[in-house]
This record gives sequence, C-alpha cells and structure tokens, in this order.
Amino acid sequence: MPPDLPPLPALTRAEGEVIDRYLEAADLLGRVNPARHGETYRGLRAAQALVRKAVELRDALEVMHRRGETELHGGTLARALRVLDGERRTARVTLPPDAVG
Repeated sequence: MPPDLPPLPALTRAEGEVIDRYLEAADLLGRVNPARHGETYRGLRAAQALVRKAVELRDALEVMHRRGETELHGGTLARALRVLDGERRTARVTLPPDAVG
C-alpha cells in the first residue's frame, strides 16, 4: 500500500477552488508545453480547455476577493499543492532536462 498522505491543511471553500482550478490549468499547460514531445492535436485540445479553466480560476479568485479573503497564504496553499501532487503536475510546465549528451 502507498504511504498515507498528510492531511490537507484547513482551507476555505474558495481557497480549495483556487487550488483545484490552478492544478487543472497546470495540467493543461503541461499538455501544451511545446518543449515536450506530443501531437499538435493534443496540444490544441488542451489549449482550448485551458481557456475555460482560466475563467474558472479567475472566478474562484473573484469569490475569495468578494468574501474579504484578500491574501493568498502561500505556506498553507503550498502544503495543499504538495498533498495534491502539485510538484509533479506543475513540473510538466517547465522545460525538460537537456537531452543532449
């Protein structure tokens, strides 16, 4: 069995939405990353979906702001991202290691 993950830190509903939408957008950006091998059609489909996810992320941030949640608590949100495999998911957005050797 895989090891137990640490529990998610306490988040407001809006913070949870921001985290979820951010990771979904990062997943799509990883599929669009032109430095990674893949088909153009897959990238096109991911880019089309990214537009919708960006709107959802914006909406989640607007909800936080309207509720008076005016600050992103980086430490808490970073812990939540790590529990939700954010390091692996966001790594696909960066340039892959140089394959020349």
